[in-house]
Amino acid sequence: MHCADVIHSAKAPAPGAPLRIGFVSLCDCAPLIVAHELGFFERRGLRIELSREVGWATIRDKIVMRDLEAAHAPAAMVLGISLGIGSFRVPCLTGLVLNLHGNAITLSNRLWKAGVRDGAGLREFIRSRSGKTLLTFGVAFSCSSHGYLLQKWLRANGLDPGREVNIVVVPPPQMAANLKAGNLDGYCVGEPWNSVAVVQRAGWTVAASPNIAPRHPEKVLLVRADFAASRAEEHERLIASLHEACDFCQRAENRDQLVKTLAGSKYLNTSEEAIRRSLAGPFKFGKEGEDQVTDLHVFAGPEVNEPGLDKAAWVRDSLIQSGMLSGSRQLDQTRLASMFRLDIFHSATAKAGDKSPYASRLGTPTLSREG
Repeated sequence: MHCADVIHSAKAPAPGAPLRIGFVSLCDCAPLIVAHELGFFERRGLRIELSREVGWATIRDKIVMRDLEAAHAPAAMVLGISLGIGSFRVPCLTGLVLNLHGNAITLSNRLWKAGVRDGAGLREFIRSRSGKTLLTFGVAFSCSSHGYLLQKWLRANGLDPGREVNIVVVPPPQMAANLKAGNLDGYCVGEPWNSVAVVQRAGWTVAASPNIAPRHPEKVLLVRADFAASRAEEHERLIASLHEACDFCQRAENRDQLVKTLAGSKYLNTSEEAIRRSLAGPFKFGKEGEDQVTDLHVFAGPEVNEPGLDKAAWVRDSLIQSGMLSGSRQLDQTRLASMFRLDIFHSATAKAGDKSPYASRLGTPTLSREG
């Protein structure tokens, strides 16, 4: 059987079965965890099965093969799957942006010991090694913000990413271990996996995404277009539940309990200290103290969650600039709007009402420690 046939014949879950939603162990999966733990899904009549996946390639493949109905996913994956970039071509869309920012670039202790302190120092170190093996940097996924952010930062410091460094894909939870083992010289990844390297003294952070690309869209709720069409009402209830959860996650008074829950074995399965640095602050770059990074994670606020054309265009342009998408590819506003569905977002949130049922007591619901 051809792969294309497998995609079209893959079975959807039986009526009444839980909706399967995939996520990767990152701080920005928090809205899914909150909606599950605090009963936001259940209150809207949804049965949800969360599925922790090892990395973004697995999320992509399970969406394509209908092994997941929805997923926490890099915003660029919407375009990637829809256009067949590195995968089968299957129309996908998003009706909700889960967060802005959340990424950073971390370098190895070996580079620190060699005298590297910033991007300019990295450039001088690389140029001094002319003719030697290229340094290797990890990114969480090729069709995502990470490759763009890393390349933009390297170029801003006078380096040619296509010629002077080697860039490989590594699942987010494996970044710090590979840095410590010497397999990577640095990486760009979402939190807490930069803070984990700092806490474990395996590396130090040199830049954070709010300073590289302010207010860039990061993760979205990804679904196949046929799911959104055939199960529109469920999809809107899913968006409404997660929109409410984004509001919860944004509030400073909820961050400490969010840290405790995410650290549990079912979710991020890592130290509270690393997650707290990311979500509650201060975000520590390591080596030379604290860096003044604001809004490392933005889960809600004016124009944060709307999947508008501005965000779709940013994703398109980031893929072009990182070499993942040809600039000649026809992606006009109509095509972008078919993937970033502001109309679905507005419909879902309007039906849910302007105010969250928890708006006056968002600090009251208690998340479990272990999830």
